[in-house]
Amino acid sequence: MTNETLETIKSRRSCRAYKPEQITNEELDAVLEAGTYAASAMGRQSAKIVVVQDAAARAQLTRMNAAVMGKDTDPMYGAPTILVVLADAGSKNAVQDGSLVMGNLMLAAASLGLGSCWINRAKEEFETEEGKALLRQWGIEGDWVGIGHCILGYPAADPKPAAPRKPDYIVKV
Repeated sequence: MTNETLETIKSRRSCRAYKPEQITNEELDAVLEAGTYAASAMGRQSAKIVVVQDAAARAQLTRMNAAVMGKDTDPMYGAPTILVVLADAGSKNAVQDGSLVMGNLMLAAASLGLGSCWINRAKEEFETEEGKALLRQWGIEGDWVGIGHCILGYPAADPKPAAPRKPDYIVKV
């Protein structure tokens, strides 16, 4: 059995090389809307998505993320858009809720021909004083946990095909 959704799921790949031009507002809005429809525990919608397209803010997030790794490289791969996914730290299911948002964002991006990649270390970034100050600067109050960064843009190269699935990936009992 196959359909467009299943084909998008099977063909989506992480993109680590982006063209410099910004995605359109229409594309961004479609990806964001998909994120808001992610499943969440008890329907509480505990996640929040922050859109970062400003060059200075992107540079700050890039620097903060690289610092967590102890490097000075660009962990955002030059992507023109960074979607920061946060979740209410008071929610028992914060990580799960935010992770579902990340999945929806990346699948929606793939369905539109955009490249995306989940970039880790948001948790560590937003535990720092600089990260907490950045949240306040963005008008985000309360206690939030960083789930991840969904970087977006137009792919600079075609994605590699998926590796074959492991034969023991599924166990039927």
